[in-house]
Amino acid sequence: MNIIERLYFQPEHVGEEEEIMDLQETPVSGKHYEWQLSDGRQWLTIDNDHVIETHYCQPGAKGITIDTDIQGQVFIDFDKLQTRTSTLSVQRLSVVPQGQTEDVGWYFRDDQLWREYGSQGSSMLASSVSSGDVERQFALNPQGTFRFTVGSTGYRLDFSAMTQTNCITGLCRNIRRRPKFTPNSGSLNTTSVLPTASSSQLAGGGYRWEFMGDEGEWTEYQAHVCSYDSTAIEGHYRLNPGGQLQFMIKRFSYALDFSRMCQVNNKIGTKRAVRRTFVAGSQQSSISGATPRWQFQDICGIWKDYSKANHRCSVSSRDIELLYTQNQSGKMSFTTKNFSYELDFSAMTQRNLSTNTSRPVRRLDH
Repeated sequence: MNIIERLYFQPEHVGEEEEIMDLQETPVSGKHYEWQLSDGRQWLTIDNDHVIETHYCQPGAKGITIDTDIQGQVFIDFDKLQTRTSTLSVQRLSVVPQGQTEDVGWYFRDDQLWREYGSQGSSMLASSVSSGDVERQFALNPQGTFRFTVGSTGYRLDFSAMTQTNCITGLCRNIRRRPKFTPNSGSLNTTSVLPTASSSQLAGGGYRWEFMGDEGEWTEYQAHVCSYDSTAIEGHYRLNPGGQLQFMIKRFSYALDFSRMCQVNNKIGTKRAVRRTFVAGSQQSSISGATPRWQFQDICGIWKDYSKANHRCSVSSRDIELLYTQNQSGKMSFTTKNFSYELDFSAMTQRNLSTNTSRPVRRLDH
């Protein structure tokens, strides 16, 4: 199969900015998956299919469009695992070494975002089941049903329809099953349990671990992105302040060097500064005069700061905070490169005025 020239990522909300990625990247070795296309005669391997895999593993991704020399643009529907080209079929092969299992996530669509089972949803209650629990039931009967509870409410999962139904109200939501991106076979389902700081250590404050992001802003480590959050990193640091911590972000592996306070990409050698800062209680933070941070949650579930860096946004946290202190139940408007938005302080949401897409917003006191 020829090398695909470009991939066009189709986000959950059509009409928002789409990511365009070149496929001229180093192929991933030791991968446990393979994407293939068939013209009805034979199955052909897609070169550099790790880009497809990266997007497929994001629960909010509906599909991806690829450019091929022989068929032009071909859209792959991730839910149906079909193409929109009648003459082409698509499949994803899972090649898992003996004794290992593929790390799979199960997600439900709440009022705002796709959330993994076992995580806290918009109801602020965690599901009584995890992705692992759902996967085990699915393996027993891929066409069956499964019941669980959240608080006092019962739900039924229908694997054949890929839906979740509230047994009291009858409300039906879509669900998705997606693998978690682990490019090397040795990293399949081998996430270690990390030591964490005790509640007594964090009672009067804790430590925040951050790396220098692409836009020149400090970005906090978050568990759903790289598996380790500030608390977990702090636990490792206290065990060995002069050591290193290895972790993965998508297809890349990194080393966090505590002695040099930097993060290094193990493959390409890119180095980023890292810092460890003490976070006092909210009362102390307000006394210090630090401006609260305002963030929105993007399509991947990552919290990002509002920033004027590279002219991507017309407002910063300081601008938002100024209007918020004047009217905490009001609204404000702002723009990015391509869209206009409305920030609702009472609802703590950001709404795209063109697509009507709404995203959660939060205010951090530190």
